[in-house]
Amino acid sequence: MEDKKQIPTVPLNKFIRHSLEILKNPLPFHNRNFNELGDIFRLKIGFKNSVIFCRDAAFAVYVLQKNQKNYKKSKIQTEDLVKYVGEGLLTSEGEKWKKQRKMMQPAFHKKQLEKLLSGMQDTIVSEYEKIQTDSTIDIFPILNDLAFQTVVKSLFTKAAKSKDMGRLQFITEANQRMLVRELRQPYLGWWFKLSGTINTHLNLSEEARVILKRIVDERKSSGKRYDDLLDMLLETKYDDGLGMSEEQLIDEILIIFTAGHETTSNALTFTFQLLAKHPEWQEKIYEEISEVKKEADELMVNVMASKICQQVIEESMRLYPPAYFIDRVNKTDDSFNGLDFEADSNLLFSVYEIHRHPDLWDDADQFKPERFDEGSRKFSSQYFPFGAGPRKCIGNNFAMFEMIIAVQELVSKYKIYPDFEDIDITPLITLKPKNAFLRFEKRT
Repeated sequence: MEDKKQIPTVPLNKFIRHSLEILKNPLPFHNRNFNELGDIFRLKIGFKNSVIFCRDAAFAVYVLQKNQKNYKKSKIQTEDLVKYVGEGLLTSEGEKWKKQRKMMQPAFHKKQLEKLLSGMQDTIVSEYEKIQTDSTIDIFPILNDLAFQTVVKSLFTKAAKSKDMGRLQFITEANQRMLVRELRQPYLGWWFKLSGTINTHLNLSEEARVILKRIVDERKSSGKRYDDLLDMLLETKYDDGLGMSEEQLIDEILIIFTAGHETTSNALTFTFQLLAKHPEWQEKIYEEISEVKKEADELMVNVMASKICQQVIEESMRLYPPAYFIDRVNKTDDSFNGLDFEADSNLLFSVYEIHRHPDLWDDADQFKPERFDEGSRKFSSQYFPFGAGPRKCIGNNFAMFEMIIAVQELVSKYKIYPDFEDIDITPLITLKPKNAFLRFEKRT
């Protein structure tokens, strides 16, 4: 019989005392608690409310895979995020999620994604024209636009007007900032409602839906086929032979915008910052590009053969995982490793901490892409850049293909130099870069 242990608790007064620090960047506060209390601790965030933070990789695998049926997403996604982006694949639960996942999976199969690669490449090359070689630039805005435009072109080909897309990008990012404020300042919830701040952002969401509905209606009435993601989503069917309702389709598109560009632009920015700090890996990628192009001209073949480039991206996402927390709530009482978790416990798994846990990784804080020379599968019990289990990100292949092409295109044309001391972060809903100042020199 296992000995029952108590979950160490961080009291409410400590949470309040550090509230301004937590609002700015909660990761150092959590790291201190992990180091003092162990890999699982409870943080009191109210007189009755608490969150259990975890960096125990084995417990994460248990919750996300082995006993995943007893766990659901927290209200952060199923309520707080839903009001801005609707009930799509990322935010839905239960039978609705299963139905949507099964229907949408074929659209993200590698064979379907292959149709999108040349469009991805064209978009990336076009966005890189913004790079200036005569001064230091913040690369994040360029990569943010690149990732957003890649999603836009993959979804809509040429159907989207630049003005509409600019507005959608603004709305997506404004609502994310609002959600962060709601989550980190729950004690101001009354003011957000009373002042009309939440209503302002809900109106923005409605504006986004109107824009997307117009694009979908125009596609349906055009009778044209583009083999893009919108065509694939319009053609997918449930088991009963029916397709998605228009409202559901727009929910899914909003989710793709929200989850599909933010995480990718973050990951690419961190990758280029790390490459700037480690120029030897730039040269390894450059040499690999020449080798893979000798073998084949097909873009998909080249992408799949770019092992060094993939290693660098995998290591970047280990150190700076864009989705740096995974939330779950247990439906019924559960136990793990001598600890009891009563039903409806709010669990937050820190992917950032798991990816840097000194017991799991050699030289955990060091950039060592060679650790992935056999791929990431051997680290599947401790490496979760796209989540794990049945709810692993459906767009993981889309994101990896896009990032490989983006890294190859940049490294093949430029040498990258850092104009910052240390890589800094801004943890919002995703882990964002803060000081990505780089200089570029054209290769001759």
